[in-house]
Amino acid sequence: MPLYEHVFLSRQDVSAQQVETMTATFKTIIEEGGGKLAKSEYWGLRTLTYRIKKNRKAHFSLFNIDAPHAAVAEMERQMSLSDDVLRFLTLKMDELEEGPSAMMQSRGPRDDDRRPRRDNRPPQGDRPARAPVANETPEKKEAE
Repeated sequence: MPLYEHVFLSRQDVSAQQVETMTATFKTIIEEGGGKLAKSEYWGLRTLTYRIKKNRKAHFSLFNIDAPHAAVAEMERQMSLSDDVLRFLTLKMDELEEGPSAMMQSRGPRDDDRRPRRDNRPPQGDRPARAPVANETPEKKEAE
């Protein structure tokens, strides 16, 4: 059977429990169509890059599916009818990823963690001193 990777976004208003219920419903649709859900991951409530249907955040979920196309098409049809699902994307894959997805793996420090602090401490030697500008005189420097 074909292999699919499917991600869907749910409204920020719904609870995590409701997302689990939707996941169980979609899993049932796949199984009734003769397929199986190889993996299901809940990525949590995340901020969207841009607003979708007046929502700034969404619950992200991932499915790895081993099912015939008809079962996946029925699941997508049910998602398009649901008011709680904002967007979904299904990709046909050559092979499914084993283990946790990249979103679930522990990551290194984020860019936010590497930003310099704003507590007015002098630099700690990681930056060179500012070079004087050619037309700058000592009087101008003292005035600043």
